[in-house]
Amino acid sequence: MIVFFLVIAVLMITRKLPSLIALPLLAIGIALIAGVPIKGVDETGQDIGLITNVIEAGSIRLASAFTAVMFGAWLGVVMEQTGIAQRIIKIAAELGGDRPFWIAFAILVALTILFTSMGGLGAVIMLGSIVMPILISVGIAPLAAACIFLFGMAGGLALNASNWAFFQATTGVPLETIRNFALIIMALTFITAVLFLAIELRRGKAKAFWAVKTVPVPGPEVGVVALITPLLPLLLITIFKWPIIPSLLVGILYGLAVTQKSWSSFINLLTKSAFEGIAQGAPAVILMVGIGMVLNAVFHPQVAATVGPLLEKVVPSGPVSFFLFFTILAPLALYRGPLNLFGLGSGVAGLMIGLGLLPATAVMSALLAVERMQAIADPTNTHNVWLAGYADVDVNQITGKILPYVWLLVAAGVLVATIMFV
Repeated sequence: MIVFFLVIAVLMITRKLPSLIALPLLAIGIALIAGVPIKGVDETGQDIGLITNVIEAGSIRLASAFTAVMFGAWLGVVMEQTGIAQRIIKIAAELGGDRPFWIAFAILVALTILFTSMGGLGAVIMLGSIVMPILISVGIAPLAAACIFLFGMAGGLALNASNWAFFQATTGVPLETIRNFALIIMALTFITAVLFLAIELRRGKAKAFWAVKTVPVPGPEVGVVALITPLLPLLLITIFKWPIIPSLLVGILYGLAVTQKSWSSFINLLTKSAFEGIAQGAPAVILMVGIGMVLNAVFHPQVAATVGPLLEKVVPSGPVSFFLFFTILAPLALYRGPLNLFGLGSGVAGLMIGLGLLPATAVMSALLAVERMQAIADPTNTHNVWLAGYADVDVNQITGKILPYVWLLVAAGVLVATIMFV
């Protein structure tokens, strides 16, 4: 089973097998190796077969997260097509004036706010096409500009409600606990980003890379009342304890209501953005189908009984070993590896929780901290690849530049997780 796991991991790392195929294949392979029958029932009459229990039930295990992803993508498209996102970036650039540090700081804040509700490569391209020229035009090196964008994006994604739904469905930890720890991770991400600005901008202030000092921001001007749209779902969830999907829906309707001047334009954009949002969210949904299958496979009694004794010897139990384990092995979150909850780590997390080796809150918090490594520094991320192309650098240069800072961020997050949950 371990050999099969490693083969799948190598195929994913070398890009010979995409995640959306690798994860269902991993789930089916693990189940078959452990001896899970194709069809069968246990002594209570419950179906424990591969077809029903792993493939069928697993494919819909994360259904609540699927829906949250689609509504979150829908809100992101609304913010893009109404000009709300562009307006926020423009205000941030204006607030910074002609001072590189403060322009970068203001854009960092703006990106953090925007990515609480936006996500996907489309949003990265749209915002990156605005942000990157602004940063580069005031003398910030293209490589540093790409890293600044990644920090801002990752800070916002920590507070993205659709991601919270995924963590909740995967680990079973209450939403309030996930939200509270995510707020800490966001704060740590922002602090690390400011540290990056203070160090890297001091090193690279020699010249302006582009002649222009300002970059016109496309899109219609929107009123001030529209600018709270990305934060509205977060406020409803955090302060008023609303569920995730209704909160996102309020954000969608509010963003359209304050920007559209007629009923027909409201309805047309509501419909158009829904279709485009679902299309943008589809890759994440397909990935979650595979993750659900992996979770059902590793939670299967026969798989747990097979792997349990090994994990009991490997998984840390005390606070010090817990901190060292997840901090030192944090790079295993790269390439959808065994510490990446959006990849092979979903199976590892399922086993840790299912076998009672660690509290679910400890597993959730550790992997949410280690997830910073994948979200920011993974060279296989499509957003990292696009930013590298725009900055005219190799994608591995971004990883090399940002990795020390991200590792420090992960260590801080794991330390907080250790104190709170171990």
